[in-house]
Amino acid sequence: MADVVLENINKEYENGFKAVSDLNLRINEAEFLVMVGPSGCGKSTTLRMIAGLEKISAGTLRIGDRVVNDLPPKDRDIAMVFQNYALYPHMTVFDNIAFSLKLAQRPRAEIRQRVAETARILELESQLDKRPAQLSGGQRQRVAMGRAIVRRPKVFLLDEPLSNLDAKLRVQMRAEITGLQRDVGVTTFYVTHDQVEAMTMADRVAVISQGVLQQVDTPMKLFNEPDNIFVAAFIGSPSMNLMEGVLRREGAALRVELGRQVLAVPDSVLHARPGLAGYFDRPVAVGVRPKDFEDPSIASEHPADQRVRATVTHIEALGYETIVYFALEVTPVISREALELSEEEAGAAQRSSTRVHARFNPTTAVRAGDSLEVAVTVENAHFFDLDTGLAIRD
Repeated sequence: MADVVLENINKEYENGFKAVSDLNLRINEAEFLVMVGPSGCGKSTTLRMIAGLEKISAGTLRIGDRVVNDLPPKDRDIAMVFQNYALYPHMTVFDNIAFSLKLAQRPRAEIRQRVAETARILELESQLDKRPAQLSGGQRQRVAMGRAIVRRPKVFLLDEPLSNLDAKLRVQMRAEITGLQRDVGVTTFYVTHDQVEAMTMADRVAVISQGVLQQVDTPMKLFNEPDNIFVAAFIGSPSMNLMEGVLRREGAALRVELGRQVLAVPDSVLHARPGLAGYFDRPVAVGVRPKDFEDPSIASEHPADQRVRATVTHIEALGYETIVYFALEVTPVISREALELSEEEAGAAQRSSTRVHARFNPTTAVRAGDSLEVAVTVENAHFFDLDTGLAIRD
C-alpha cells in the first residue's frame, strides 16, 4: 500500500486546452477517495495521469516515496479497472484474472493459488471456466476487479466502473466494491460523474469542476458545509434549492427577503456565520436543502415568519418519499456547470421563477395545483456570495 500525492498538477494539451489546473490532492494510504464532477471536468484525465496514460504538463506526482512523473504505467505498481471492463473475450475467467501474473512469469502453483483466492473473495469460483460473453454485467465487473486484485498493487484506479450497469445492479456493485476495498485495504482512487456513488462509497470525496478542485472532504461535510455554490448544487439528490435573497437587519431581528416573501433568520444563524454581518442590505445566494422544507400538515407548528406561500406544480411519488415541486416567485441562482446546462438553458432558467423541490413524507396530502404554506427550517440554510460563489461563514 502507498499514499498518492499530487502537487500543483497541470494538464494542458497542444491546442491550449487546460484539462486540469494546479491540482493539489493527497490520497491517503488505504483510503477510498472518489473524485466526482460533471462530464469533461478533468476527473478521468487526473486518473489517467496517475496511471501514466497521460503525460503531466507540470507538477509532481508521488506514489509512496517515489516521484513517478516519468515512469511508464507498468512500473508504477497500480492496477486499473476500466468502464468497459476490458476483458479478453477469447480467454476464460481464470485466464483473464491470471493474465498479469502470467506476464510477470509467476510460478504456476502461485498463479493457481492467487486466482483461486481472488475468485473466492469475489464469489467467482463457479465461473472460472466461462468466457466473458457467458457472464452477466455484474460478473464481468467482478472479473475486472479480480484482475486488479490478484496483482496486489499499491494503488487501485477505477474509471466509472459502474456506468454500464443497470440501476439495480449499480446499487449492488457499490456495496460490493466498497466492501472489497475495505477487506483488501488498498489505496483506491475512483472517478465518477454520479454523486450518489461518491457519497455512498467514499471515505472522502474530491469535487472538481472545469479542471479545478473545488472541495475535498467527507461526504457528510460536503453535504452540510459546501464551500461554494458549485458544490452546493452538485452534491445532494435532489440538489440544493438556490435562490437570490437580501439580508435585512431590523433592530435586533435578522430577515431574509425572498422576492416578496420574508423569512425570519434565527440568531443562531448569525452566531454560526458571523460573516453574514458584512452582507446586510446586499443580495446573497440562499440555499435550502429539500429536507429543510416541512410538510404543510405541520406548518402550523412553525412561526408564521418561517413559512413561504407557494403553488405545487407537480409531484413525484417514490414510495419511500414524495418529491414536491413548487413555483416560488424569487430569482433563481443557477450553477450552470453543476447542472450541466448550456448558456442558453441557464439564461432561460435565470429568467424564470424558482422551481423549489422538497422532500415530504410518502403519505403527504399535497397535490399538484395546491396553493399552500410551507415551513422552512431557516437555521439550516446556506448563504453564498453572489460574486465569488463562496460560502459566507467567518
